[in-house]
Amino acid sequence: MAPPARREQPVRPEQPVRRKQPDRPDRPLRRDAERNRRRIVSAAHEVFRERGTGATLDDVAARAGVGVGTVYRRFANKEELVDALFDDMIDNVEALSREAAAAPDAWHALATSLEKVCEIQAFDRGLREVMLGTGQGPKREARAHERIKPAVDQLVARAKEQGTLRQDFKGVDLPMIQLMVAAITDHTGHPELWRRYLRLLLDGMRAAPGAATPLPGFALGDGPAEAIATRPARDRPGSTPE
Repeated sequence: MAPPARREQPVRPEQPVRRKQPDRPDRPLRRDAERNRRRIVSAAHEVFRERGTGATLDDVAARAGVGVGTVYRRFANKEELVDALFDDMIDNVEALSREAAAAPDAWHALATSLEKVCEIQAFDRGLREVMLGTGQGPKREARAHERIKPAVDQLVARAKEQGTLRQDFKGVDLPMIQLMVAAITDHTGHPELWRRYLRLLLDGMRAAPGAATPLPGFALGDGPAEAIATRPARDRPGSTPE
């Protein structure tokens, strides 16, 4: 006799095995991502300052000590990275402007903040070329103007009210002064010479100039100054070879 047939048990659908998921280190990952971003932006600041528009994202990655893929995950192209650098710079300038606008002595605050901004642009010539020397330059300048103008206008108005700034001075004169001061470094290659001419410009901005402000000791002699004035544009410091 055949053994009794084994009764088939109804097949139950297999229940998914619930495995305990490892704790996802979301917070540390966010910290890592932000740390990498800061490293990339800091490296880009150095590389663009040194090499100007010729720098690549590969150069930035090498300086930051990260893979090129890490850079591209944060910034799709060089313009996005330059935008991040520009926003950081404008954050600093805006903070300077707001701090100056709140200072009790408006003239001192105006002169000090203008000198700090000129110092930034003299130190970061290559970076300035990257930020403003491309097709996105006008848009970036407009963005900066929109953010900084309110604090600058407030500072200029207070300096006039205190009788220390000439009444015909306008807020739009400040970027023109920065442009003139930047040209000194661009033409001469001397990183500190601009301070002398900023002092002369500041004396001209005063409502009542009075005693002249002492000038920094360094100045070009007649020969070097004449040579720089007549030098072709292609031979000036920082110019791009043809």
